Amino acid sequence: MRVKQKLHAYARLMRIDRPIGTLLLLWPCLMALLLAAKGMPDIKVLLIFVVGVVIMRACGCIINDFADRKLDAHVERTQNRPLASGEVTVKEALMLFVLLGLAAFSLVLLLNILVVQLSVVGIILTVIYPFMKRVTNMPQMFLGIVWSWSIPMAYAAQLGSVPVEAWWLFAANWCWTVAYDTMYAMVDRDDDVKVGIKSTAILFGRYDRQWIGLFQLAALGCFIMAGLSAERGLVYGLGIITFIGFSCYQQWLIFGRERAPCFKAFLNNNWAGFVLFVALSADYLV
Repeated sequence: MRVKQKLHAYARLMRIDRPIGTLLLLWPCLMALLLAAKGMPDIKVLLIFVVGVVIMRACGCIINDFADRKLDAHVERTQNRPLASGEVTVKEALMLFVLLGLAAFSLVLLLNILVVQLSVVGIILTVIYPFMKRVTNMPQMFLGIVWSWSIPMAYAAQLGSVPVEAWWLFAANWCWTVAYDTMYAMVDRDDDVKVGIKSTAILFGRYDRQWIGLFQLAALGCFIMAGLSAERGLVYGLGIITFIGFSCYQQWLIFGRERAPCFKAFLNNNWAGFVLFVALSADYLV
């Protein structure tokens, strides 16, 4: 394979062509930095976390595809992924994962010891997650922990500690992640049943929309509590109201449980997170 084709395959393996996961990781991380720093995060810390989010999302995609390489070929949406199609070898994928992991760890070494300790837990969680789809019907709930781990790390980097306020935001993002990743799992539900992959979309069955609604409601409540703990005002409240609107729209999209609208609902969460982040930022400016 030519160098250009190989590099393109590596980029696809890291999902550089599909930034939705990076963005869904980024918004709560940036919100955590804003809340911890009361609106003015340290530039060094900010840059480290933005770059770190990009790298760790790539790591997560690589280890996920490694775990699913024998199953992805049987799922319509994933059959052309680089590992499943043979464009990238297992050895190449693992080498890339190690290099990216070392790069991410080198970044946190520039911060305090608490962040370093939390980062070790984070990389362990990242490695474990893809295999949870084989042992539990609730891998989305484990993913919620992985996807939210940057929040205590951000507080630790900015404050040197992780206050209660951070855990409200952690809980909000955990609930939100379970909700939108269940929407994502609804897209693949039929294929997942055939190949034996477990998910909350399968577990919740015909009550999937109701469970998603409950997690959206719980996320909303925890976002409110995080804002109250940080003494946020009207503009953040408007962001919360907009978040409710996005959640209702997503419920409308998934009503028929059809693949394309469910995937659209999942993607729409990026805008929900973006608007909430913008509202929080603006709240500190007024």
